[in-house]
Amino acid sequence: MERPYHYLQDKSRSKPSILLLAIVLLATSLPSCQSSNNVVKNTDAKEKTALTVDKSRSDVGANYSEGYTSNTLEVHKIADQVYQHLSFLETQSFGKVPCNGMVVIDQQEAIIFDTPTTDQASLELIHWVEQKLGCQVKAVVATHFHEDCLGGLQAFQQHGIPTYASHRTIALAKANQSAVPENGFDQELTFEIGSEKVQVLYPGKGHTHDNVVGYFPKADAMFGGCLIKEMGAGKGNLADADTVAWPKTVAELKAAYPHVKHVIPGHGKVGGSEILDYTMRLFEQK
Repeated sequence: MERPYHYLQDKSRSKPSILLLAIVLLATSLPSCQSSNNVVKNTDAKEKTALTVDKSRSDVGANYSEGYTSNTLEVHKIADQVYQHLSFLETQSFGKVPCNGMVVIDQQEAIIFDTPTTDQASLELIHWVEQKLGCQVKAVVATHFHEDCLGGLQAFQQHGIPTYASHRTIALAKANQSAVPENGFDQELTFEIGSEKVQVLYPGKGHTHDNVVGYFPKADAMFGGCLIKEMGAGKGNLADADTVAWPKTVAELKAAYPHVKHVIPGHGKVGGSEILDYTMRLFEQK
């Protein structure tokens, strides 16, 4: 800095305009450096804000209402910390069938009920839960042995995500040469995610002999799977059903969870306890 200073000092007497110009340039350069520092500070502040937003989403997820839609997968929020995932199964008897599942989250952890119908759709769901909700998928639970529950199981296994089903479902999956969950249980299973519990239980025979349901007490949300029908639905696939036991099983399920608010059926629109009642009426013996 000495040389420019002396140059200005020497030339100041003969050419004051040069000195004035140099002073102006020097003065204006100082705010420029300060401005650069401010940009760095603001960028840091934005990064901290972004991290805070992501953390709040992953801790609770209650404020994250954006869904997801592609050709193979949809995700819709139905309650705080509870999402419905929807994929599609091509069938000979019923055509292209939309198939539901449930995602429950708390404090950066998630439980998923039923896989999407394909590995591709399952990958999309895993990435959405991880990236948008900031949650690690702790487990996926297949609620019975049909393809609409197990079709995308391999994608979860390849990601190292533990897979669960009842011992009945595992035996039936093996017999039908379907994808097979790795971990089994008998009547009930309870997961802990964050500070909350997620329940899985076998209520009895219905759509199949192995159908189980999931329940998230904090939101009074139930995944009824194919045991429960949407309002106005027909009886559907009865190949493996026990239609005599079916209404009794649902009646016992309703008695066990009298305060349920949100019920996701295996196919169709989400409802409340009224779709439990509808399912019972649908299969009542005339």
